[in-house]
Amino acid sequence: MEKLSNGVRDHCLISDYVSPSAPAPLKQPFVIGVAGGTASGKTTVCNMIMSQLHDQRVVLVNQDSFYHSLTKEKLNKVHEYNFDHPDAFNTEVLLSCMEKLRSGQPVNIPSYDFKIHQSIESSSPVNPGDVIILEGILVLNDPRVRDLMNMKIFVDTDADVRLSRRIQRDTVERGRNIQNVLEQYTKFVKPSFDEYIQPSMKYADIIIPRGGDNDVAIDLIVQHIRTKLCQHNLCKIYSNIFIISSTFQIKGMHTLIRDINTTKHDFVFYADRLIRLVVEHGLGHLPFTEKQITTPTGSVYTGVDFCKRLCGVSVIRSGESMENALRACCNGIKIGKILIHRENNDGRQLIYEKLPKDISSRHVFLLDPVLASGYSAVKAITLLLSKGVPESHIIFLNLIAVTKDQPNKPLVHVSLCNHHYYY
Repeated sequence: MEKLSNGVRDHCLISDYVSPSAPAPLKQPFVIGVAGGTASGKTTVCNMIMSQLHDQRVVLVNQDSFYHSLTKEKLNKVHEYNFDHPDAFNTEVLLSCMEKLRSGQPVNIPSYDFKIHQSIESSSPVNPGDVIILEGILVLNDPRVRDLMNMKIFVDTDADVRLSRRIQRDTVERGRNIQNVLEQYTKFVKPSFDEYIQPSMKYADIIIPRGGDNDVAIDLIVQHIRTKLCQHNLCKIYSNIFIISSTFQIKGMHTLIRDINTTKHDFVFYADRLIRLVVEHGLGHLPFTEKQITTPTGSVYTGVDFCKRLCGVSVIRSGESMENALRACCNGIKIGKILIHRENNDGRQLIYEKLPKDISSRHVFLLDPVLASGYSAVKAITLLLSKGVPESHIIFLNLIAVTKDQPNKPLVHVSLCNHHYYY
């Protein structure tokens, strides 16, 4: 499958990815980092995101849980200790916990008591989730922590608002007096914000002014998260990959065509239905222009007009099983042929090709229902490129992709593709 990383960038639509002798690939969680100054509203933002993602498994990890326990010497001079410095946190333990959660393992998160400045024995068991939110003042400061994140958020709130919130929190929840809170703020909190926290804002993908009061920003973030959760893992790696969301109907058809007891008639019927879906979605990625028409009632309707210069190219023999679906969707479409034969274990040999003479000016649907090693796909696409077809004009339609020779390798290194479709 690494052969697909040769730099070719066409459109590829695949109905399903199968690795018969490998376990089902683990779905990677979507990791969000939420940083910002002390009392900026980070927790409020996290709670609002979690409340809107109530139908997902969301895990919240707080950086405050990973403070170092203070020694007796430091406790005696606790007012001289900077809790807003990167060294105040046990980042190694935080990284270990996050890596386990990302790999689908449950972890025990330390419990930190702010009144005695110690990690207490009772840790909090946390199970992996679909979304992991890591919240803390310095979660964007360390590049190792940033690299774990799919989305980085910085909550930006006015300094006076943050100070008033901190005074209320530390006096009510953490048993401190106002004088000590103000001294700590002046001596440590504000200088650390200026030196470590605010500079980390440049790493943020999204900056939320006013924190939890910014409902619009929260809604947009949740919408983006939901979009990412619907994507296949490959879509998180390659922005040019798109996936058709699976439904029970589609899953049922894939079940039938793989069942050893399915009759030939049913196999052909349900395979044709799946192929038709792939073709329809492929057509949806053609370029279009806006077009206005007049309806029979005299109304003006603004619609679109798709590209009309199309052709299909089937990889003989299996690709021919996709031709009927393409013809049913595109009346009178020209279809060329490519025959690629395995000459030896080192590669494949082009035996025969018959393509439209003007193929370089057309958008091409390359038809091959099964993708295994990828050699045939690379050979076919290379041929189309040699005929002058632009990379962006090639749409590879595929029903089932399987890493036959390397079952434990997912279908990655696919810089070949602009669009993949999986069911």
